[in-house]
Amino acid sequence: MMQLGRAGCDLLRWGRRGVLAAVPRRGAEVLVGAAGGESSGIAEILMNRPHARNSLGKVFVNELFSALEQLRFDENVRVVVFKSEVKGVFCAGADLKERAKMDDAEVGHFVKRLRNLMDEIAALPVPTIAAIDGYALGGGLELALACDLRVAASSAKMGLIETTRGLLPGAGGTQRLPRCVGIGLAKELIFTGRQIDGQQAFSMGLVNHTVPQNNEGDAAYQRALTLAKEILPQAPFAVKMGKLAINRGMEVDIASGMAIEGMCYAQNIPTRDRQEGMAAFKEKRPPQFIGK
Repeated sequence: MMQLGRAGCDLLRWGRRGVLAAVPRRGAEVLVGAAGGESSGIAEILMNRPHARNSLGKVFVNELFSALEQLRFDENVRVVVFKSEVKGVFCAGADLKERAKMDDAEVGHFVKRLRNLMDEIAALPVPTIAAIDGYALGGGLELALACDLRVAASSAKMGLIETTRGLLPGAGGTQRLPRCVGIGLAKELIFTGRQIDGQQAFSMGLVNHTVPQNNEGDAAYQRALTLAKEILPQAPFAVKMGKLAINRGMEVDIASGMAIEGMCYAQNIPTRDRQEGMAAFKEKRPPQFIGK
């Protein structure tokens, strides 16, 4: 069991379906939890700002940075799931009430910090999954786009709606959305500020999976856990190198990308996990990877 601090919780307890749930520290807006048992290795970043629908306020953003710092170098973590503790909403985007109190310089500085936050999420070395069980609008969708994988309830609502507020996406949306769904569709969604549901998002490739919402309101989270458990048994270092090769390779021409793949592959060759994988194949048994 992980004992986690300020950005997370003071202790963990068993929750529904045998998953360890975070016991929130009073006033915390972002919690860090860990799954136990067969789900050991799955960490959860739990967004918990109900009075503002998980909007991206200063405290919320600071605690997200702290949560990422906790998890970045934890060798026990193999997958991170982003989940809302607020029913019906993933993240509503910018805290416009807070933003209205900022002058122009403060706005520019804060939005730059939001871009840095999304970059930090994208740079986590392990796979990340956004469980979208409700509204993911503006910066909320940008947060989900910074994750490697996205799972949405069919009833969830998503959109980069900034143009309807006199703004444009400023936390990576203009860059990550076209890389996800293509340039033409991304332009249409941004120019119109349109909101789409989970099924539409799946049809255009914005999310990896969509599921009907359940009575508890956490269907996307449950599907995200299933996906995370599918990743868990795989060789952790190989998965990390695969993520690195894809992320870096997508930013360059294919010849340079192949060179990046080669460098990542070379780092994996001397690992004990590669040797274990070969031995397990020869001995016709499941491999036992340790991440080294």
